Amino acid sequence: MSMTSVHRDARGDETSCGERIMMEAIRQGEVDGWGAVRLTEVAARLELSTSRLLAEYRDLDAVANAWFRRGWLAMLDEPPEGFAAWPERSRLEHCLRAWFEAFAAHRRVTVEMLCHKAHPPHLHTWVPMVFDLSRTIQWLREAARLEARYGSRRAQVEEVALTALFVATLAVWARDDSDNQARTRRFLAKQLSRGEGWMKWVPGGHVKAPVEAMF
Repeated sequence: MSMTSVHRDARGDETSCGERIMMEAIRQGEVDGWGAVRLTEVAARLELSTSRLLAEYRDLDAVANAWFRRGWLAMLDEPPEGFAAWPERSRLEHCLRAWFEAFAAHRRVTVEMLCHKAHPPHLHTWVPMVFDLSRTIQWLREAARLEARYGSRRAQVEEVALTALFVATLAVWARDDSDNQARTRRFLAKQLSRGEGWMKWVPGGHVKAPVEAMF
């Protein structure tokens, strides 16, 4: 079977083998919990050999990484018309909401993935998780079209502020059972509002739209 093989679902749409594996793992995680997912069982349910599955994912953590890539893609999706002219606060809010909405339908198992990565015995996932968080913030800055030059003092402060904002919002989202993630949306809007104008005091704050993510 080719590494790039695809499967046609009931509607005739093509789905890559990697996507099928990931979604079957998500399905099993929704039923039994992410920690109970076994890749051999995933392969069996999809009528794939284990070696074929290994060609796509080295382990369950790699499946989780592929799943979280969806958040980056959601932030970087085609923005609304006129997005570039929005205030930075509005652009950040739009991109952060896109990340959380990408996982809303599978919030519980997504949170379990994060907990599994952070579990003390899983030392091999700790450092990569820190780097993945950093990459998430870098993609957020790109998606929101923040203007500070990479490596500048202003960009460094933005990264610290946005990391704190993202982690705080993630903690709210992880327990948010409200309709349409209303509690998360309110929290995010409140934190961005509280920080409005703070960055004008940071070197580089003369740019036309100060970042409003400090709180």
